Amino acid sequence: MSTWPAMSALDAGTQTFPVLTSTQIDRLRHSSKMRPVQPGEILFRPGDTTVSFFVVLSGKMEIVQPGLSAERLITTHNPGEFTGEVSMISGQRCLVLGRVTEPGEFLEMNVEALRAVIAKDAEISEILMRAFILRRVALITKNLGNVIVMGSRHSGDTLRIREFLGRNGYPHTYVDLDTDKLSQELLDRFSVTLDQVPVVICDGRTVLRNPSTQELAGCLGMNVDLDATQVYDVVIIGAGPAGLGAAVYAASEGLDSLLIETEAPGGQAGSSSKIENYLGFPTGISGQELASRALHQAQKFGAKMLVAHSIVKLDCARRPYGLVLDDGAVLQSRAIIIATGARYKKPAIENLKQFEGQGVYYGATYMEAQLCESEDVIVIGGGNSAGQAAVFLSQTARKVYMLVRSGGLTETMSRYLIQRITENPNIELHYNTEIKKLNGDTHLERVQWLDKKTGQTSSHEIRHVFIMAGASPRTEWLQACLALDDKGFILTGRDLEAALRGNSSFGWHLARSPQMLETSMPGVFAVGDVRSGNVKRVASAVGEGAISVHLVHRTLAEL
Repeated sequence: MSTWPAMSALDAGTQTFPVLTSTQIDRLRHSSKMRPVQPGEILFRPGDTTVSFFVVLSGKMEIVQPGLSAERLITTHNPGEFTGEVSMISGQRCLVLGRVTEPGEFLEMNVEALRAVIAKDAEISEILMRAFILRRVALITKNLGNVIVMGSRHSGDTLRIREFLGRNGYPHTYVDLDTDKLSQELLDRFSVTLDQVPVVICDGRTVLRNPSTQELAGCLGMNVDLDATQVYDVVIIGAGPAGLGAAVYAASEGLDSLLIETEAPGGQAGSSSKIENYLGFPTGISGQELASRALHQAQKFGAKMLVAHSIVKLDCARRPYGLVLDDGAVLQSRAIIIATGARYKKPAIENLKQFEGQGVYYGATYMEAQLCESEDVIVIGGGNSAGQAAVFLSQTARKVYMLVRSGGLTETMSRYLIQRITENPNIELHYNTEIKKLNGDTHLERVQWLDKKTGQTSSHEIRHVFIMAGASPRTEWLQACLALDDKGFILTGRDLEAALRGNSSFGWHLARSPQMLETSMPGVFAVGDVRSGNVKRVASAVGEGAISVHLVHRTLAEL
C-alpha cells in the first residue's frame, strides 16, 4: 500500500463520506439483502460494470486505487457509511477496488433497486447524490483514475484527449513528456513516434497509441450497451443545455430515453468559464459544472448516455424512425429531439488547420488557460462566449487582445460582460479587426491582423488564439429529411408552416398543424441553437428542451 493520502483526509467533511442514521438504513433494508463478509473479500474491482451498492452495518472495508507498482488508499468505510460514486448511476465501469478489512455484515443493493430508492426517497437521494458527485470531484482533483495519459503540451492530440476526459468528468493521471525525460526515454525504447503521441494506458491493461475519442470511450466502457431491437420513446441528439434539459424531463417523466453526444456534455456552453446570467446562480457557474450536474440529474432518473458517437443519417421513411450511428449501428425511436447546437465558424485563414490544438483553440477552459499562463493571447469574437473567455483568460494571461470584426459589442454581448471587458486593464479591444495570417513551425508563433478601418496590418509574437466567432448549424445529415432555412437551421412551428405553404418538397401529412418545436417530420423536434429563430441564451435552450418533452408526450399519444 502506498502512502498516497486518503481521500477522507482531502475532504474531511461529512458530505463526502456521510454516516447514515439507523432510521435511514432501515429504509434501505427492504430493497437490500444481508451479506456476511470476511477479511480479504473483494466486492468490486476496476472495470466491473455491474457493481452493487453496499452499506456497512458492522466490520470495515477499504477503497483503493490499484496502480502500476502499488495500491493507493482512497478511504476506509466504517459502520453506517456506504460505497459508490458517479459511475454507480451512470452505468460506466467501476474505477476502484473495494476490499473487506474486518468481518461483519453489509447491506447489498443492486443498481435497479438503488435507482428506485433515489427516485422515491428525497432525503436519501440528496445524501447519496451529493456524496457521489463530491467523490468523483475528489478523484479528478487527485488524479485517482484508471487512465494514464502520456503526452506533450505541443501535441494537438494530447489536448484533444485531455479535453475529452476533462469535459466528461473522467479522472486521469497526466504525464508530461516534455518534463518527464524517463517516460520519454521509455517511449523511445518502444519506438513510439511523434504521431503516436499521446500514449494512453486504459484500465491499467490496454495501451492505446493516439486513440480516437471513440476508441478511448470504448476502452473505458463509458457507454451503455445498446440493444438493436429496442425501440426508445425518445432519442435526444446533442447534450448541450437544450439536450440536457430534455433528458432530465424525459427521464423524470418515465420516458425510455437515450442521449447521444459527439464530444462532451455542455455544448458551446460547456466551454464557458463562467455563466453569470443564468437564473439561480448569482455568483455564476462554469458551463462544465452546469452540464455535469444536469447529466447526473438525468442519469439519476434513468436516462442512458452514449458519448463519442454521432448520428450520420436519419431514416425518415418509416416510423419508428431509424437513426444510423457513425459505426453503422441503427437505433429506433418513436420520437426524436435534435439538440445538436451550432459550431463556431472558422475564419478563412489559409493554414488555420495546421495550428488547431497547437495554438488555435475553440474553447477556453482551465486546461487551455494553463497552456498560455503569463503569455499574450487573442480572443476572436464579439458574442457572450468570446466575452466570457476574454474575462477568464485575463486572470492568467499577460494580455488579452480581443478582435471584433464589427464596430461594437452592444448588439451581440450582454451589458455586464461589456462593462467587465472595458474596465479590465488586461483586455485590449480592437474593433473592425481580423486575423490575416498565422505563422509557426510545429506550434503557432506569430499572428498578423488587419485593422479594416485604417488598412494597416501589424505582426505580433502571440502563440495562442481562441476562436469564438459566429455559428453554423450541424444539419448536413438532415437535409434530405427536414425543412431548413437558408442558413441551414431547422424550421419549426409557425416558421415551418409558412415555409411549407410555398414548398411541396416537405409535405405535412397530418390533419393538425406542426407543434411549437416540431419539424417537418411529425414527432421530430428541434431545440436550442440548431433551431431557426432560437434565442441564443442558456436559459432559453433549457426551456426549449423541457417544453419539447411535453410535446413528445402529445405525439406519442397519437401513435
